[in-house]
Amino acid sequence: MIHPVGIIHNKISRYAIFEGLNKEMKSRGLVRFFFSILAVGAVVTSVVGFALKWGGYKELFLNFEAGQIFSVLFWFIGVGMIFSVISQMGFFVFLTVHRFALEILRSSSLWNLLQLFFILFVAFDLMYVRFLFFGDRGESMAGYAWLPLFLLIFGLLTAYIKQKQSSKKTFVSSLFLMVVITALEWFPALRVNDEDWLYLMLFPLMACNAFQLLMLPKYAAK
Repeated sequence: MIHPVGIIHNKISRYAIFEGLNKEMKSRGLVRFFFSILAVGAVVTSVVGFALKWGGYKELFLNFEAGQIFSVLFWFIGVGMIFSVISQMGFFVFLTVHRFALEILRSSSLWNLLQLFFILFVAFDLMYVRFLFFGDRGESMAGYAWLPLFLLIFGLLTAYIKQKQSSKKTFVSSLFLMVVITALEWFPALRVNDEDWLYLMLFPLMACNAFQLLMLPKYAAK
């Protein structure tokens, strides 16, 4: 059975985002890829979750309360897997949008310019709109800038690695995935604006999206 993701990858390979990927993904590779992303989401969420509330969980480890530890860990694993599925859905949307945008515009340069606009627009909105809705009177907007800045820096680093892995043509689209698509996936936590949930959701989404972007060609080739 050929999965739609494999078909889309095969068709967009000529547009360079997955240069060198010229075979449809086999079912075995798809299954391994899916469960690998689940594992990434589960591990990152568990680490971030324990780190965020280490003051409360520290006693569980010091007293070696295995039942409580595994109960909390099981919850983090479940939540992390949900985040990884959201990431995969976003990645599928990214592939679809990328393919159809190029087919409609017939110009990779124009599509890259549009992607850059959306990247800057979303990065600014992650700061300004959050400040507009959740900022207190007299509070500085600078406090809302570091998360978008961190996401942008991580996106630039991931896009640079992808560019080294394939070609310069992949840089802008990779950055679009890491900033714009990640922000869309992150929206449930942004609406709540709870600090713990913001971190708990953002880091797994970034890790899963980066993993999919960088590792998919290797899994597809197997």
